[in-house]
Amino acid sequence: MSETKVLDKIIKNVRVVRPNHQSIETVDLGIKNGKFSQIAPEINSNRAQEVFDGQNRLGFPGLIDAHMHIGIYQPLDQDAVTESKAAAMGGVTTSLNYIRTGQYYLNKAGSYQNFFPEVLALSKGNFYVDYGYHIAPIASGHIDEMQYLFEEQGITSFKIFMFYGGYGLHGLSDRQNLFLMINKEERYDFAHFEFIMRGLTQLRERYPKAQDYLSLSLHCEVAEILNAYTKIVQGDQSLSGLKAYSAARPPHSEGLAICIASYLAHETNCVNINLLHLSSRKAVEAALTMQAAFPHINFRREVTVGHLMLDVDAPTGKWAKVNPPIRSREDVEYLWKQVLNRNIDWIVSDHACCSAAKKASLKDPDNIWLAKSGFGGTEYMLSSIFSEGSKRGMSYNHMAELLCWNSAQRFGLWEKGDIAVGYDADLVLLDPNETFVVRAAESESQQGYTPFEGIELTGRVKSTFLRGNLIYDRGQVIGSPCGRYLKRPYGIAKP
Repeated sequence: MSETKVLDKIIKNVRVVRPNHQSIETVDLGIKNGKFSQIAPEINSNRAQEVFDGQNRLGFPGLIDAHMHIGIYQPLDQDAVTESKAAAMGGVTTSLNYIRTGQYYLNKAGSYQNFFPEVLALSKGNFYVDYGYHIAPIASGHIDEMQYLFEEQGITSFKIFMFYGGYGLHGLSDRQNLFLMINKEERYDFAHFEFIMRGLTQLRERYPKAQDYLSLSLHCEVAEILNAYTKIVQGDQSLSGLKAYSAARPPHSEGLAICIASYLAHETNCVNINLLHLSSRKAVEAALTMQAAFPHINFRREVTVGHLMLDVDAPTGKWAKVNPPIRSREDVEYLWKQVLNRNIDWIVSDHACCSAAKKASLKDPDNIWLAKSGFGGTEYMLSSIFSEGSKRGMSYNHMAELLCWNSAQRFGLWEKGDIAVGYDADLVLLDPNETFVVRAAESESQQGYTPFEGIELTGRVKSTFLRGNLIYDRGQVIGSPCGRYLKRPYGIAKP
């Protein structure tokens, strides 16, 4: 009599890389109803409807790209399709996206009770990976809506763009009320940031069971410093390109903003703070100083793959314009040192697909001041960190913590980030020996270029599984979009 097929799928011969472990174990993975249900050195193939040979490749948990921007430069429903395909080809199975009212995104103002359901409607059926959102309270009325966003929409993470009050998305601007689509009487300033923090503290007090998962993320740069230095640098003909843009948004602006944000967090008892895309030595030093000054604040520190892979001498130039800027090689090496010292909590892409036609000025294509900020890179995140991290002695398990586990725990994704029984069967198989050169033409993204063009990487994603479904294999995205919206955190009931 044949054995009952109790499993939907078995993925055999996988060298499993788990966070919070010290070794790599070769096992078979049994999957049932989209979850890992059995993990053992040998599972009888007759127990499953389908068998997939992992070919002794490294198996990481599906990556969580906790910092992406979908729909910022092209319609959200279109962007979700192409950029989640790019995510899948890079081993990303969960995309957490920052979004706000105002110009770009939906180009709308008003209540999030009207805005966010439209975001969800445009997202549904278009993501190839699971997805969630972080939301920025832009108008004063949005602070009162944080409770609605948590209770009804499963939003546990909010954002402040500290430089928006007096500086534009791409450079100097004196039209911020129009850009943010807020009334002339309103100000997006330090006082507004304080009141957001107080609102989040009240929400945490109302939901004690969820208080560990309600957090505030901050883009830390001070507008007044950016304005002053941009005027100085634009008048200095000795600086151009990425070096000029970095000088116009100097690292001490990051450090100052981190200090201000940290003190406000202390003042308001807003204890879960995420310091986003730290780009420089001064930024990280400020973050570590604030951790020592305010030990009761539960800080998390984030860096991007762009800031770890690129410096101001990158040959791709304007294509690498981003906020905060790409920095010096000395800053890059310092960031890596802090990654290896475990002073960085997670690594992300800050993926923001901006097509070549929109990125550069048609009239003056090499002008860094006219280029738009942001670029994609989610598809290169695992290979980049694997390649560069391996050279620097970084363990595979540590990579899994930074790319999978830590952000899952922070943002309430309790069934993501590990390869363990009961977790979503999200898995990426990586060939650790395959070397390739990054070429934008091979990406699923609609961007059409990449600032990583020409970089040689060792470690290539071969297959990606989302909840047990094969969504990418041997260079091809497979099937139709099956990503689900993730309401967070799971299992928290109303008081």
